[in-house]
Amino acid sequence: MRKWRNAVVTAAWVAVGTAAGALGAWQLASADSDGAGGAAHSRPLDEAAVRRALAASDPPPTSRSTPTPPSPPPSPSRSLTPPASSPPSAERSTVRFTGGSATVECRADGTVRLVSWSPADGFHIDDDVERGPAAVARLEAEPGDDDEQPDLPYEIRCVGGTPRAQVVPDTDDD
Repeated sequence: MRKWRNAVVTAAWVAVGTAAGALGAWQLASADSDGAGGAAHSRPLDEAAVRRALAASDPPPTSRSTPTPPSPPPSPSRSLTPPASSPPSAERSTVRFTGGSATVECRADGTVRLVSWSPADGFHIDDDVERGPAAVARLEAEPGDDDEQPDLPYEIRCVGGTPRAQVVPDTDDD
């Protein structure tokens, strides 16, 4: 009798699971269409489908004396205009050094500007960074264990449009 009851309970659970799966599949299939044969929200729309959807959502025209010209379609490409903080003639590149790396702008006038910097493993960059724009930018890479290795102060210059990092004598009076 017990085996028979276990079989009935198992069959009931299988039936419930199957019904739940079928209901979920039916809901997904029903959501696959907007009722008008159009594309579903789960699929990307092509340009023609976007135009149809926009046309269907436009309000009916009002009685205006002057028609409004259509707006131009959006451009698929991004603007290549540089950010306001960097002149169009600035070339960005990365310079690597023992304590990390920095993204640098070498400008047409020969100046340098540190855009960003990142320490290497086991180092951190000191807070008193001189980022420029100037003839020389400065930063200091400090090892995590200050007792074993000396700090590494760097001057970064642009030479022929290429950034160069050079360790300079430490002038801090710690």
